[in-house]
Amino acid sequence: MKLKPKLASVQTWEDDPGEPPIGRTPIQRPTPEVSHPSLPVSVAGEPPAESGDYPGSAEFRYWAAADAMSRASNFWGPLMPANTTWNGSVGQVLTAQLDSGDDLNAYYDRSGLCFFRHTVAGVTVHSGESPDVVCHEAGHAVLDALRPQFWGVLSAEVGAFHESFGDMSAILSSLGVGAVADEVLTETQGNPARSSRLSRLAEQLGWAIRQIDPSAVDRDCLRNAANNFFYRDPVTLRPSEPASQLSSEVHSFSRVFTGAFLDAVAGIFYQQPARDGDALVQAGQIMGRLLVAALLATPTVPALYAQVAAHMLAADKALYDGRYGPALRSAFVRHGILSPSEAVAADQAAPQHLAAITGVVPEPGADLGTVTVPAERYGLTEPFTASAPSEQPRFAVAGADPAIGSLTPADPAKAAETFIEDLFRQGRIAVADEFLTTSAAVVDGTRTRTHQVTRQDSGGLVLDRLLFL
Repeated sequence: MKLKPKLASVQTWEDDPGEPPIGRTPIQRPTPEVSHPSLPVSVAGEPPAESGDYPGSAEFRYWAAADAMSRASNFWGPLMPANTTWNGSVGQVLTAQLDSGDDLNAYYDRSGLCFFRHTVAGVTVHSGESPDVVCHEAGHAVLDALRPQFWGVLSAEVGAFHESFGDMSAILSSLGVGAVADEVLTETQGNPARSSRLSRLAEQLGWAIRQIDPSAVDRDCLRNAANNFFYRDPVTLRPSEPASQLSSEVHSFSRVFTGAFLDAVAGIFYQQPARDGDALVQAGQIMGRLLVAALLATPTVPALYAQVAAHMLAADKALYDGRYGPALRSAFVRHGILSPSEAVAADQAAPQHLAAITGVVPEPGADLGTVTVPAERYGLTEPFTASAPSEQPRFAVAGADPAIGSLTPADPAKAAETFIEDLFRQGRIAVADEFLTTSAAVVDGTRTRTHQVTRQDSGGLVLDRLLFL
């Protein structure tokens, strides 16, 4: 991406345009640096010669997206292992397409990022203009670079963690921008775990969706990280619910981990010597580092949330001598990602797994298994296979039982098959007509398909992921 030398700065949003008619004021930012050595980014098209000093202009949208992508790249890049690059299918540079059609949507599809626009109540909403949305989608690409094994695994919890990571990326990438950290502390009276402009993700896009379906998203944004959702095994949940309730749909279920994440950031913030905006930015940097270190070693299992949590406790011991264990344990217990007894046990077991956190382990992902789904179950002409979350757990942990103790995780085959069932119910699977019988249960052709059934080179059918929304 070639930038015009005369543009020393551009106009952009701090985190989101806000819910109309909120009237937020753009801020001035240095012309974005998009050439991070390991995670370079770009926006499709020729860079405008002008900065676009007013929201609504094509120039403003271009630079707002470029700035947001650079935030994500420059936040995550230094935390990643040396020589980390985008997924090989992406290529050397992650590119954003700002106008991919008429929709209230955005996605990452292993070729780049796609954003859309739609007019609601006289307001045209461009998803690629919101740093929250851009940094969320870039987060999918970051996690795919870090743990490509998570891409094709059929598991509601793995898919939900991908969505949570996108929301965490949006929060962490914008935390150090402008006056965001100071404004959050003012808005929350010094408690960043409370609802704020930081926790309220994609307010403008959420407003637009509410005009069409009032119960589909949170009442003040798309998703709010300041929440009280408590873990349930997703195989026991309904595939859809109003936004006020938890379902197994990945965006809905993602809120459990994101809620614990925000509480942990707040807990780490409280441990800083000075509780000011700089301390909140520092807490975000610490959480980012803990996440990356933990994810490098976390196996792909049905109870992924608990495994990530346990690995973060081990990462804290490896990187910070256990300094932030109390904040992490409190957050994970409050949201049921770990039971109280498992939080204690995971912390005590962490020292024996420190080698995994420092990289002295085989590369995860080699032991993923498959399930074979009968053709007659969904009216296909032949059975298909799908990847299951079947690596060996490192920690003996799972989500908390709402009553006492911990749940028994679903076995990998059940986790995969229940997620496949949900995808068919939600109309998220694309199946070519040649693979369908006249009684096939493929519904709602208007929805964006996240998965597809295709024929493998070996001859059989396989279900794989197309994209993350």
